[in-house]
Amino acid sequence: MHMDISPPPSVDIVVPVYNEEEMLPVFHRMLRQAVDGLPYAFTILYINDGSTDGTQQALERLAAEDERVALVELSRNFGHQAALTAGLDRAEADWVITMDCDGQHPPHLIPEMLHLAKLGYDIVITQRQESESLGALKRFTSDLFYRLINRLGDTHILPGAADFRLMSRTAVLGLRSMREYHRFLRGMVAWMGFRTVILPYQQPPRLAGKSKYSARKMLHLAANAIFSFSLVPLYFSLSLGGIFLLLAAAQALWVLSLWLRGAYDQLVPGWSSLMFVLLIIGGTLMIAIGFIGIYVGYIFQEIKRRPVYLVRSELRKRRSLEEYVSGPHD
Repeated sequence: MHMDISPPPSVDIVVPVYNEEEMLPVFHRMLRQAVDGLPYAFTILYINDGSTDGTQQALERLAAEDERVALVELSRNFGHQAALTAGLDRAEADWVITMDCDGQHPPHLIPEMLHLAKLGYDIVITQRQESESLGALKRFTSDLFYRLINRLGDTHILPGAADFRLMSRTAVLGLRSMREYHRFLRGMVAWMGFRTVILPYQQPPRLAGKSKYSARKMLHLAANAIFSFSLVPLYFSLSLGGIFLLLAAAQALWVLSLWLRGAYDQLVPGWSSLMFVLLIIGGTLMIAIGFIGIYVGYIFQEIKRRPVYLVRSELRKRRSLEEYVSGPHD
């Protein structure tokens, strides 16, 4: 009797890496412990975001040991969001999971994420529960960022939700259709509006090393979040202009009333008050022009239609149905 063996559901795990040579073997071992034995066909897609250490060699060793590993090496460091985009562009599975390899996105949550996906959710967002171990400055800046973007933008971004999430094939295709150059994936995923569930977790410490997200990169991400999802800065500038117009009208009416009453002695100009008003108006104009300039710069970079990333090399093994069913070979 002939048995029709159909392939199991497929899952692609997209992991961007940048100068993570020392922690990659530890992370991959943790990841294997989490997914081995699950009834899914896994592909682990590592995106080397222009690492300058031995990360590429470490990834090639992992690919030689684990046939589920696929590699994409970018031509230079394009940034975390671009690296995630490179992985999502190559993900063809029924479900796609994105996560970092620093250990702060715990792989043991993957079975629960897949369970929620099978219940019908298109997006499973993990939400980091704030703890004292993060430090007061980190908690303050994180809270300030989410308060600011949610106050300024029309799309609500879940506080504590980074890029550790699961998406269905439908959600991934929707995200792929959004090809803007300045990318803030958390906002883009929230904007799509697919059926979403939140999975809270306690963030463990990093496996090794320090975070590659410098203050400069965090400010760049915050700027992308604000200027890509909000026009409030322009409305703010417009409001300030309206306020100063009202003040100018009030000043004109006051001067006119003095002329009508013949109180010419009260029209002696004050140098300090004049300079104060000029400085306020000049500063406001510079702020307004600066906001407009940022938006024009964003438009300029968008219309050039440069790619979000460039690929130096790729490695992806093709596996037969029997290999998918039997699992990885050690």
